[in-house]
Amino acid sequence: MTDYDIGALRAVVAGTEHGSFARAALALGRSQSAISMQLKKLEQQAGLQLFVRKGRGLVPTEAGEAFVRYARQIIALNDEAARAVGAVVAPETVRLGLPQDFYDDVMPATLNAFSNRHPDIHVAVRAGNNHTLHEEIEAGRLDGAIAFFPRNSKNKGELICELPLRWLAHARYQKPDSNLPMPLAMFNYPCLFRQLTLSSLDLAGRRWREVLTSPSLQAIWAALRSNFGVGVRIEHNVPSDIVSVDHWPELPALPSVELRLLGSKAGSTATRDMMDTLFSTTTKMIRVDGLGK
Repeated sequence: MTDYDIGALRAVVAGTEHGSFARAALALGRSQSAISMQLKKLEQQAGLQLFVRKGRGLVPTEAGEAFVRYARQIIALNDEAARAVGAVVAPETVRLGLPQDFYDDVMPATLNAFSNRHPDIHVAVRAGNNHTLHEEIEAGRLDGAIAFFPRNSKNKGELICELPLRWLAHARYQKPDSNLPMPLAMFNYPCLFRQLTLSSLDLAGRRWREVLTSPSLQAIWAALRSNFGVGVRIEHNVPSDIVSVDHWPELPALPSVELRLLGSKAGSTATRDMMDTLFSTTTKMIRVDGLGK
């Protein structure tokens, strides 16, 4: 039987989270050589290569990704058992990710409900671009997240609801000449909304041009307020001076997207409760018919 050292498991998880074992060594207050020795010992015990060199760092192999997922669970159970018997351990951290659309309402409501039950848990929140949230979950750097997907993405987490995309513009924006390319304010590639928007325009034979690209939702709202053009988002938390222009005949119909809960419920009690809280809070705050509150 193989017994893995809990300190070595912490080093592997820290290296994955920090994207570098050198940074992990600093975070753990240990030398890089000590971390390297622990990694080598784990690979010997596992009988598999867990990490490969990429550039100046190390990235997990397929076996390494699976190992890291189990390492997180072992660490969480170890610390939970220690707390249960009154041992002093570092506060548990639950890592949460949300698209920027939900940062002003779903996030604070989720944190409030969760912290009332788990006042000693540290929560790390990341408001990321949609595609990066999924990547962070897959890499094990987030415990739970909500993210957008195309319709019928049945193998991606748990479905919360479907939400229609809307063409949006400032209330005083004048509809552009139909003979000119439609001016668009969009997120950077590979934003899902961007891909669906451009696909819809191309299928309809409608010319378009980019007037602003940004990874920031606030920048998109600012561009619309500056009458740069039109944008596409879900109709949730849309500013009061931004209106739907779906009725413009020059604009093609847009598809719906799925909002899904991502993560593993195999973690600690706190992690599982955070997943349940995020799901229930999101469901309450978004109307199931797809229209924002």
